[in-house]
Amino acid sequence: MRNFCGFIFRLLGWKIKGEVPALNKFVICVAPHTSNVDFIIGKLAYASLGLKLSFLIKKEWLRPPFGRFMRRRGAIGVDRSRNHSMTDILAELFRQKRHLHLAITPEGTRKRNPDWKLGFYYIAKKAGVPILIVALDYKKKEVRILDLFTPTNDEAADITAIKNKYRGITGLHPDKFAI
Repeated sequence: MRNFCGFIFRLLGWKIKGEVPALNKFVICVAPHTSNVDFIIGKLAYASLGLKLSFLIKKEWLRPPFGRFMRRRGAIGVDRSRNHSMTDILAELFRQKRHLHLAITPEGTRKRNPDWKLGFYYIAKKAGVPILIVALDYKKKEVRILDLFTPTNDEAADITAIKNKYRGITGLHPDKFAI
């Protein structure tokens, strides 16, 4: 699968800049998220490295006939109908798993949203894991591994620092990306 995904990724003209750290656990902050194509590019890139990427998806996608296929690809179901803390649930999942690379798009939508959702940040803090900052730059056709960030006790400064890493990055639909 690694070779196949790498072949398709390169055939599409993409490359990876930077290296994924050799850590068993981290949250991946992926931006910009302006198109459903972002998921495909991200999955191809990560699979081409021979790594398993987990991601959040509506729990409805985990029912038959797609459920087993999606779980094998790293899907973690989210039940939006119940009141519960997803950050607590995912932090506990990090504690239970030996290996977990969880990708989250902070915009929370494919529309322009300068007010990022901070779930990725809270999950990392609660789980005691770092945040891998990754950008999908469509202008250069690069998946860029920008930084491994450890949250501090200054949330506002941390979020500003993370957002600043994305300056100069171009999404598929540039007008839909805001930091």
